[in-house]
Amino acid sequence: MIDLIHQLISRSAQQSPGAEALSYQAQRISYASLSEQVDQLACGYLELGVARSDRIAVYLEKRPEAVIAMFAASAAGAAFVPINPLLKPDQLAYILADCNVNILVTSADRLRALHKVVPLCPDLRWVILVDTNNKSVVETSVKLVPWEQALNMKTGHMPHRCIDTDIAAILYTSGSTGKPKGVVLSHRNMLAGAASVAQYLNNSSSDRILAVLPLSFDYGFSQLTTAFSVGASVVLMNYLLPQDLLRLLVEEKITGLAAVPPLWIQLAQQKWPAPDALSSLRYITNSGGAMPGTTLAALRAIIPAAQVYLMYGLTEAFRSTYLPPAEVDTRPDSIGKAIPGAELMVINKAGERCAPNEAGELVHRGALVALGYWNDAQKTAERFRPAPSALPGLPLPEIAVWSGDTVRMDAEGYLYFIGRDDDMIKVSGYRVSPLEVEEVVDRFEHVTEQIAVGVPHPVMGQAIVLIVKQNEAENLTAVALRQQCQMQLPAYMVPAHVEIMSESLPRNANGKIDRKLLQTRLMELFQAKA
Repeated sequence: MIDLIHQLISRSAQQSPGAEALSYQAQRISYASLSEQVDQLACGYLELGVARSDRIAVYLEKRPEAVIAMFAASAAGAAFVPINPLLKPDQLAYILADCNVNILVTSADRLRALHKVVPLCPDLRWVILVDTNNKSVVETSVKLVPWEQALNMKTGHMPHRCIDTDIAAILYTSGSTGKPKGVVLSHRNMLAGAASVAQYLNNSSSDRILAVLPLSFDYGFSQLTTAFSVGASVVLMNYLLPQDLLRLLVEEKITGLAAVPPLWIQLAQQKWPAPDALSSLRYITNSGGAMPGTTLAALRAIIPAAQVYLMYGLTEAFRSTYLPPAEVDTRPDSIGKAIPGAELMVINKAGERCAPNEAGELVHRGALVALGYWNDAQKTAERFRPAPSALPGLPLPEIAVWSGDTVRMDAEGYLYFIGRDDDMIKVSGYRVSPLEVEEVVDRFEHVTEQIAVGVPHPVMGQAIVLIVKQNEAENLTAVALRQQCQMQLPAYMVPAHVEIMSESLPRNANGKIDRKLLQTRLMELFQAKA
């Protein structure tokens, strides 16, 4: 019986020890070798004093060490925190401090960029470095351990006993407060998600899945758990150019590819290999936003033999819906039905189920519902609430995720996305809090007011537009503001356009900057230019 996510690897190692688990550049790692290295690093964690459910952060690009580091946390009885490698030092420091990270696994280059913020992480005791040959490791207040040493530590400590409802991971996503929110996932959540996805994608040990999405993204990480649950192989790729990805599809005989709309749009515009060179590609999946119809049509013409799965999900419940390939022609604008193991309801303002095609909030119940937000009881209470229509005889409420997304369900049970109730901006599959951008800009000289809004974009889904009021010096330029943002924000958070105003930004009846009014004006402006 599998209760913990690292057991996905150990079970496959027992069943097919020589089967390839991971491929990365010239490296080929079997399930037996991967399982052994996971167990070795788990011993290293225990020897460094990791306690049950302690947090271990992984701040690396996609590479075998990142995978080993995360699954070893499970094997030791700890929890892992995958951090997007695009995040800047201040953002990383917030995450490390917020969830009290004890061990950080990273590279020497990344550590050098972090040396000023390490003192802001009071619980951080150890840094495991994956590239110990680097001679220019910066001096730091925490203890450094080379990767090979961590793998070869002997320990008399037994792994901490955990069960499936214990914490397995914390995935950070942008929050409405301007600070990232840590979504707490149990082993049960992640195992249920892997089993559900593998079921409707018909995954098997013969699959070879290309992992191009960040492992800090639930959609990206699920490529690992889904593959490992059936003994399939994962090819790790740090995406650079579309042609590099297409080349790997052929060279590695990829059977499954997951991506977000901006990447699909890019790929649809490329010259693809001949269809016979892509005969292994069995399916493609999309989540993180709606795939444009023209892109979908182009991809289906390029790879007609590949099945297309259109999906919708939220980190708080991992994945919620999928549209079966057979329904893509008849319902291309639908996000589908509930995935196996989940129930989805559309609830109106009165707390009742909506009639067919009536707009309401999507509510998700089942084993995939996360444990809440780390260290944030208030936000947890807002998003994780008792499920509607509970049986009156049950003394304890069942907690569901109230998504904040407005949808409708037709008479046949297919769901259609309408919009979000909050101000979050969806850029290239990432949820971006406008406040997170605004708080950075607030520190810039000569800016007295600022607001970030999202406007529709044909490639990214939405683009971030920054509107600022400059002070009397009037020496701001849009170019300079974007350059400052680039230094302090990851690329996907950098505003695509900057508007500089000399007068105060408009206010609503409560005296706050009228975000909706500015967003409407900008949308009209951008539509007129188009």
